[in-house]
Amino acid sequence: MPEKNIIYFDLETQKSAAEVGGWDRIRDMRMSVGVTYSKVRQRYEIYDESRVNELIDEILKADLVIGFNHLRFDYEVLHGYTVLDLSQAPTLDLMLELQKTLNHRISLDAVATATLGSEKTAEGLQAIEWFKQKEFLKIAEYCCFDVKITKLVHEYGCAHQEVFYHNKFGTKMSAAVDW
Repeated sequence: MPEKNIIYFDLETQKSAAEVGGWDRIRDMRMSVGVTYSKVRQRYEIYDESRVNELIDEILKADLVIGFNHLRFDYEVLHGYTVLDLSQAPTLDLMLELQKTLNHRISLDAVATATLGSEKTAEGLQAIEWFKQKEFLKIAEYCCFDVKITKLVHEYGCAHQEVFYHNKFGTKMSAAVDW
């Protein structure tokens, strides 16, 4: 039986919510860089805006797309480029799954730091500044690292049926997962 085509995914934007008129205009933020990791290919693929249709095609062909807040955010950015409804792709949004368990939203950094002992290398607003400075390699490296952290958190959750996070008081807590 062939291995499932599982894709880990993240993207960064060209503009912030403030620059486009608010969070209800996510489609207008435009993609600067998108990154996938394919378990079948066992490698990362980096997409700039000129290759956005290839990224959308990869998402639609995947057996499962795994990300962190990608249903509400990353897919919505991509909806600015296509009439296709990406939310119809088989998807596991780790943030939404954790939100169901915890009854509140949580950041990837809070989970990665507590579960893996590894924190994100930057944050989205920094990636927007890099885009304005034409520092595309920095954006790609940052986005690749976020994809890697997402993959490692997912794999840890699959192996141990739990992940950890730091609550707003800095206390390390556990969350049961069924991924």
